[in-house]
Amino acid sequence: MKAIRVRKFGGPEELRLEEVPEPRPGAGQVAVRVRAAGVNPYETYIRAGSYASLPELPYTPGSDGAGTVHAVGEGVSSVRPGDRVYLAGSLSGTYAEYALALETQVHPLPARLSFAQGAALWVPYGAAYHALVHQGGARPGETVLVHGASGGVGCAAVQLARALGLTVLGTAGTPAGRELALAQGARAVFDHSSPGHFGELERAAGGRGFDLVLEMLANVNLGGDLKLLARGGRVVVIGSRGEAVIDPRDLMGRRGSIRAFTLWALAPEEEREIHAYVGAGLASGALTPAVGREFPLAEAAAAQAAVMARGAAGKIVLTA
Repeated sequence: MKAIRVRKFGGPEELRLEEVPEPRPGAGQVAVRVRAAGVNPYETYIRAGSYASLPELPYTPGSDGAGTVHAVGEGVSSVRPGDRVYLAGSLSGTYAEYALALETQVHPLPARLSFAQGAALWVPYGAAYHALVHQGGARPGETVLVHGASGGVGCAAVQLARALGLTVLGTAGTPAGRELALAQGARAVFDHSSPGHFGELERAAGGRGFDLVLEMLANVNLGGDLKLLARGGRVVVIGSRGEAVIDPRDLMGRRGSIRAFTLWALAPEEEREIHAYVGAGLASGALTPAVGREFPLAEAAAAQAAVMARGAAGKIVLTA
């Protein structure tokens, strides 16, 4: 089978398409024929060797994916060959034609969703739900600001926040991105490339501030976010590409807080809750992943460059 392999940490050129043996499932494992794989920013950090936790070389990137069950190992009872599924993690990496996963990492994919949409589920919706509910303590009636509302996680956060009964405002860097965020349910979306957008956000909050801010680029925005908080407001850091400078007094007077997480530190009960909520939302039609650009598996380097570029509009996926 074909798979992307990384044999040394470095630039995008280290993502190479190779022929590798097809994985065979052991006890409690599932082999999935991957039709689409999600591309996430953290995968670029791993490939560059700058992530906090690195895999052994060589490795195949990817934790998001969707396809059909190809084979199951001994003891697997929740899925069978031919089932449409999405992956929430993988033992072997999803940038490949086949991926090996634990039975607990394989979840039903509704027929109304494409495989590309299935590949846009785990990291975006898992991160967004964990940020909103577990870390942010979101409550119906609150107002949330979603920075980067047009990206994969941003679109998921807008949809989930609306479903949870929150009023949503967002930011995005392009007209197309702002239109997409509005289509997902944001009440208003502002241009985060504009020097005065924090003032616009302050006015849009009506002088009260935001109960919750979801931050995708904390090294750029965190200091400004704190000045936008309502009393008791929370900033949840989902992404950052460096150090941030803040004034703690912006938190003190507002009795605010900053919270942060990595998706890989989820407790098992948190992960079960996410899949239960997302599964119900997919079944009812309340949640629908927004897919942006699709790249062939062989163009993984271009896909990773695209996920780090400005102007994201939906989830970037690889198709195999």
